[in-house]
Amino acid sequence: MSILLIHPNYHSGGAEIAGNWPPSWAAYLAGSLKAAGFSDIRFIDAMTNNLTDDQLREILIKEKPDVIGATAITPSIYKAERALEIAKQLHPKALTILGGIHATFMYQQVLSEAPWIDVIVRGEGEEILINLMQLVANGGWPAQRETIKGIAYTDNFSVDAKIIATQAAPTIKDLDAINPDWGILEWEKYKYIPMNSRVAIPNMARGCPFTCSFCSQWKFWRDYRVRDPKKVVDEIETLYKKYDVKFFILADEEPTINRKKFIQFCEELILRGLPAHVNWGINTRVTDILRDEAYLPLYRKAGLIHVSLGTEAAAQLQLDRFNKETKVADNKKAIKLLRDAGIVVEAQFIVGLENETAETLEETYRMALDWKPDLANWSMYTPWPFTALFQELSDKVEVFDFEKYNFVTPIIKPEAMDRAELLDRVMNNYRRFYTRKALFSYPWSGTGQRRRYLLGCLKAFLKAGFQRKFYDLGKVGYWGPQSKGKVDFHFDNQRTIAPAQMADWEANGDRARKAKDRKAMARKASMMPPVGCLEIHDHDTELHQHTCSDECNLH
Repeated sequence: MSILLIHPNYHSGGAEIAGNWPPSWAAYLAGSLKAAGFSDIRFIDAMTNNLTDDQLREILIKEKPDVIGATAITPSIYKAERALEIAKQLHPKALTILGGIHATFMYQQVLSEAPWIDVIVRGEGEEILINLMQLVANGGWPAQRETIKGIAYTDNFSVDAKIIATQAAPTIKDLDAINPDWGILEWEKYKYIPMNSRVAIPNMARGCPFTCSFCSQWKFWRDYRVRDPKKVVDEIETLYKKYDVKFFILADEEPTINRKKFIQFCEELILRGLPAHVNWGINTRVTDILRDEAYLPLYRKAGLIHVSLGTEAAAQLQLDRFNKETKVADNKKAIKLLRDAGIVVEAQFIVGLENETAETLEETYRMALDWKPDLANWSMYTPWPFTALFQELSDKVEVFDFEKYNFVTPIIKPEAMDRAELLDRVMNNYRRFYTRKALFSYPWSGTGQRRRYLLGCLKAFLKAGFQRKFYDLGKVGYWGPQSKGKVDFHFDNQRTIAPAQMADWEANGDRARKAKDRKAMARKASMMPPVGCLEIHDHDTELHQHTCSDECNLH
């Protein structure tokens, strides 16, 4: 059986300005499929190769796949749908599959607007996809499709073409059993500009125990699980020795959560001598840096050179709203600790909520100057439609063009300014911050790796700026303050939420409200829910069903 995987061609002018990122999902899925006996696997990276629809069509004409799969985050969903539409036109008998976080939660929407997609994989793909492929190989599709956990599809045999979602599949308990096939990627094309080297994005853990209101990762992965640090280092050693990868970023939301495992990971890297050849970066929380103050020199010795901190907001009110569980003063201290350890530190600010003003944006800039991070990033708030904060702000969401849900396009219109002014003021923060860094900081940051890294970051930033790719500035027509009146974000106002998705949300919302009422009554009666019944009941009814113990009285 021939399986073809496609990474959709989507660009936004965000993180990609630092280079071309390898689609790790393809390697992890391909490795799992091959271990299960499915060896005929091809991969098309339409994003890295910037393939047009016509170019993708030319490639697909030469293929003879039995199964065609793609993935999508929210902003790339339309590109993924289009890729599978082209594939279905050329290979109508092939089974078309879509996975990823957007399709997982928005399967009603996707199947309504893209009927050429045969099945959606909901959640972690490795085990679900193997079960699905085995069913197809044995001739059980579509007659026995309801037996596969973790999928959704349209039942075209029913009168009303009802959308069906099967029972959720359990999370993968043994992550160490997954052996990615990194050879499926075109490694010469994945370059990280700041280090001028090949880059990889391996996975150390899945899930997150925290429930930040703007984030969906904790809902997608559900359980928090950590791999054996030695297995992760095995993977990194293979990437270095076999594919000449000299920089990697751990894909985890917060790889430092389990300090014991993270320290073991660092010690294993040092033991094998990898820091002499390979550097790396992570995203993590301020609280972990404060907790690990004594270990920061060890982390740096292990090759950790870049930490992106989820500082998120300059104002404590916003931090509380995001459920960050940190204080503004903590951010400043964590940044200093990292810089003192010789680690490049990036501060992340979320801007563009409905209460954003010129004053609050200026406050983030002043905070960036005061905190003294090496890098700063102002990300537009993106209201993932499957997060708690989206539900809180849903009456203020006017744009349902998911292609623009990319951290660089203002989706929410602040009450005190229009979107063009918001973009202009954010760009003003970038201009001032990096001008100061370029003139007074980076050239004088000593010698060695840290200085070279900062100058490399500046190079990437300037290159994207001159090419007008940063923040999609060229596409929206922004050339500076004088052009803000002519900015056009090209929102597709014809995009709406599918009725099926709305009905699903309303049903989930109703169940969640009833669950909260029952919980309140139980508390009044001094009743405690059984162990394992998590607070995510209020946020996602579907997850409620999969995390509670069987005897939970809130079902």
